[in-house]
Amino acid sequence: MKILIADDHELFLKGLEFILSENIEKAEITSAQSYTDIFNLLESNPQYDLIITDLAMPGANWLTAINKIHQTLPETPIIIISAVFDKEILQQTLDIGVSGYIPKTSSNNLIMSAINLVLAGGVYIPHELMYSNQTKTTEPQKEYTEPLKTLEKLSEKSSKNKVKGLTERQIDIVKCIAEGLSNKQIAYKLNLTEGTVKVHITVILKVLNVKNRTSAVLEAAKRGYIPNNILNKE
Repeated sequence: MKILIADDHELFLKGLEFILSENIEKAEITSAQSYTDIFNLLESNPQYDLIITDLAMPGANWLTAINKIHQTLPETPIIIISAVFDKEILQQTLDIGVSGYIPKTSSNNLIMSAINLVLAGGVYIPHELMYSNQTKTTEPQKEYTEPLKTLEKLSEKSSKNKVKGLTERQIDIVKCIAEGLSNKQIAYKLNLTEGTVKVHITVILKVLNVKNRTSAVLEAAKRGYIPNNILNKE
């Protein structure tokens, strides 16, 4: 798997490279420290399976740069990993077509969970940004639901284009659903955030082409993802 990572802080860049090398088998990692570096790399070798980049870097305005990267490699998932924690910027990145937005304060485990979700065809949005009530708008309901609508739209597109089947993590979640666990209980059991569980379930429903959790369990059993004897736990 060819991965391009970019950050203008060398220490963070090296740390991210180490995390990826330790957790992704046969990862071929290329590093960049500016948008100029990214553009040069894309010109010389425009073949990457994943791009992970900071937002605020030398070489270009981030909005222009991310747009250009996405247009150059429209089928390659892009993950933003940034210290910027702003819902408006999150929405802008989603509108471009970014597949994930990870705060730099995230733990190594959370970073890898988010990356694996994106590689599975999902879209990762941090729980704090998706459901935060910290907004100045007089229409809080709109602020609350708009990122989720974008999430569902992007997850549907990703599922159609990239996802061939359920990942091991998604199978674990289906098993938890069959046991009657809530999203919060699933998150606790699998050491995930509740927001990550919600995104996984969105992808699961799309992959299995079903409308609800019960149907997901039945279809998963039919396809052999989970044993039939687990159905009586739903």
